[in-house]
Amino acid sequence: MELHIRLEGRKGLANQLYQQLRAGIDSGHLAAGTQLPPTRLLAEQLGVSRKTVAEAYSRLTYENLLSGVVGRGTFITPRRPVHAEEPQAIALAAADSLKRWQQRATVLGRRALDAPSRYDFIGGASSKAQFPFDQWRTCLLYGLRRSQRHPDRHFAPQGLLELREAIAHHIAYARGVHCTASDVLVCNGAQQALDLIARVLVEPGCKVAMEDPGYPPARQLFLALGAHLQSVPVDAEGLCVEQIEAGTRLIYVTPSHQFPLGMPMSTPRRQALLARAAELGALVIEDDYDCEFRYAGPAAEALQRLDRHGLVAYVGTFSKTLLPELRLGYAVLPPAVMPAACVAKHLTDWHSPSVQQWALARFIAEGHLNRHIRRCHEVYSARRERILARLTGDLAPWFDAVPASAGFHLSALARPGVDVELLINLARKVEVGLYSLAPFFSHAPVRPGLLLGFGAIELLDIDPALDRVADTLQRLS
Repeated sequence: MELHIRLEGRKGLANQLYQQLRAGIDSGHLAAGTQLPPTRLLAEQLGVSRKTVAEAYSRLTYENLLSGVVGRGTFITPRRPVHAEEPQAIALAAADSLKRWQQRATVLGRRALDAPSRYDFIGGASSKAQFPFDQWRTCLLYGLRRSQRHPDRHFAPQGLLELREAIAHHIAYARGVHCTASDVLVCNGAQQALDLIARVLVEPGCKVAMEDPGYPPARQLFLALGAHLQSVPVDAEGLCVEQIEAGTRLIYVTPSHQFPLGMPMSTPRRQALLARAAELGALVIEDDYDCEFRYAGPAAEALQRLDRHGLVAYVGTFSKTLLPELRLGYAVLPPAVMPAACVAKHLTDWHSPSVQQWALARFIAEGHLNRHIRRCHEVYSARRERILARLTGDLAPWFDAVPASAGFHLSALARPGVDVELLINLARKVEVGLYSLAPFFSHAPVRPGLLLGFGAIELLDIDPALDRVADTLQRLS
């Protein structure tokens, strides 16, 4: 890597070089301990004589800014940088727009900044201890070999055919989704899938409906695109379909495991939703974020499978099933939406990383994904049962569990008299991370309660953690 130096003219070159190096050292841009190029090499790069460079180095060495180490080279001497006066910034014409985006920080993003507690019931986080890192490493090496041999530098925005076929087979088997590889768009996580769908459907002022309570990043995304957002309440059967307004263009739901409360949408309500979407000509986004894990009763059919008019976009992710760092998800899109979404994907980032796509395709094809899901199902099921036992046992005077049969979080509604926010603050002092349901509500009356994630907490930690919660509740009572 060449040192960034610009010399002008043919006079005073040593002084120009000295001044630029001195400024870089004073500002801290050339950090202490950085090795400078040998005089001969730098002279060749700048097209000057070696004597010119040596003179500049000599002045800096005399001022104790450089030091030479025999047999190693010339290094910048450690010292406190002298920062130049910061240039005065001019307000941008788009300052209001930037401010609006800054205010769209999500509750999930703020929560991630908090230091984790010893016992953490954070939702949406899976257990890294269960992830088969050795098998994934082998699949990554396969992806690197494929990349090395592949003649193209760029790939189709829709995603590698090998991965799209693997995804189509997996979700047909696991969730009953009716699709082929041509219906699948590979994305950088479910969040990008939501962004791409909204980007091609939502215009300023158009109506978008979503559940209340609901997923805050989706809410903020729709608002950022200028949508007129309807916060539609939910009941024991799911979204209250009859409250979706006329003129709605997009409907966002989590029918298999309502986020954050957890109850599934009933079959009559699903049929009513599809009928209302057909009446409006609205697209329904079905976010099936964690439903590979089901613990009781038969799995409800995906809303997409019930669709007969090309009105459902099915969104899934591997961040919940595997690792959040993987950042790979997908959308199964109707034919009317796919071409526009592929253009949006192309303009956004061209395509998702091909090495990871090949690796995930091999990971699914070799059965690692299904084996991983089966292992995690046993682990998560035991954790879920333990939390439910406590909620229906000694914690029952304060909380009532919301019936849920999928995913890896439970919601517990607080009984009258429980100050949830105070409980959360006191629990953090005894190293227990609890999370309120309140931030997930928008316009609907807040139902005080807790979101209890069990993906990241170990089974043996659940009882000690809930013992501390019970003690805190006893003191509050």
